[in-house]
Amino acid sequence: MIRIAVCDDSPEFLQQAVNMVERWSEESGVPAEIYRFDNGDALLAKNAVTHMDIIFLDIIMPLQSGIDTAKDLRQSDKAVKIIFLTSSPEFALDSYEVKAQDYLLKPVTYEKVKESLTECSHTFEEEPKNIVLKTAFGYQKLYFHDMEYAEAQNKRVVFYLRTGKTVESAESLHSLEDRLCLNDGFFKCHRSYLVYLPNVDHFSMTEIITKSGRSIPIARGYGKAFKEAYFAFVFRD
Repeated sequence: MIRIAVCDDSPEFLQQAVNMVERWSEESGVPAEIYRFDNGDALLAKNAVTHMDIIFLDIIMPLQSGIDTAKDLRQSDKAVKIIFLTSSPEFALDSYEVKAQDYLLKPVTYEKVKESLTECSHTFEEEPKNIVLKTAFGYQKLYFHDMEYAEAQNKRVVFYLRTGKTVESAESLHSLEDRLCLNDGFFKCHRSYLVYLPNVDHFSMTEIITKSGRSIPIARGYGKAFKEAYFAFVFRD
């Protein structure tokens, strides 16, 4: 269930917009809880206690404009998707300042609303990063956040998971390295080991301890490179 708010001071347009959101929800099969507001203050007060996922926000409103309302929203809510509604294109630049998802000019068509909502809903549905492995039992998907490290054993690779389980792949470590790269959080600390940095608990210059308590060796001469890679990845944001 996603929460969608529509804020517009025109009762007629507010109802039209709500009708379009309801139609999209029914056609797409995405359940939505819809809230309606005729001013920015009421929207801000509600969002403070009930987090909205998507907000359709009119820009030209009395008392507090949609741009000012969006700025207030962004003070405490970086995640909500804001879709501006306006009869004038002159505020387009301001919409970038508050990281708006979209900017729809009135009169708004259902196709435009549908396009914006579909794009937003897809971002909510994105799967965590993963890899599909070839195993003795067929293909298996593993999520990166579940992995601690991969160990090469002869011509196979064993993946050690945070749950304590292991998954054995029929592929070689070399063939997997391009798919498990540093940008995704993986570091080759030894010719036989590929470790997932977010699941490292602590380390020295010669040893890594994972969050489940497993120990992985760091090859001689790799200690400094691992330390730099670890901190660069963990603090990259």
